[in-house]
Amino acid sequence: MTFQELQPKISAIVSDTKLVRDEKLLAVCQLLNENVEYYNWVGFYFANHEAKTLHLGPYVGAETDHTVIPFGKGICGQVAESNANFVVPDVKAQDNYIACSLTVKSEIVVPLFVNGVNIGQIDIDSHVIDPFTEADERFLEFVNQEVAKLF
Repeated sequence: MTFQELQPKISAIVSDTKLVRDEKLLAVCQLLNENVEYYNWVGFYFANHEAKTLHLGPYVGAETDHTVIPFGKGICGQVAESNANFVVPDVKAQDNYIACSLTVKSEIVVPLFVNGVNIGQIDIDSHVIDPFTEADERFLEFVNQEVAKLF
């Protein structure tokens, strides 16, 4: 399924009045994981700005020990500070990377803004080296614009 075909499905999940927020977030993760071949782990992290930590929200994929990540640590922690997308074509070439699994080869993290504040991010790991393009970034920005409506 193309990103263009997935967009209305994301919007439908977000506007579904029968689901609570975490169910919607999980449904978004499932949709992406099942329909984009190289999205092997899909999840959300949410910021606690007082503690300067990210906390794992709904996700689909292999279990992770990384349920709390300090700002600045790893790719997710860097995005919490930079407020910018971060694409890692090859995790082995990245200095400040928190290894999740030997199968993870690349990662993309896109911040989630609500009223101009970075409240979290969508994090996607892939078992493929360098699969992410600008199209992934634009699509995940759209996903986060829709998800922001839940907050």
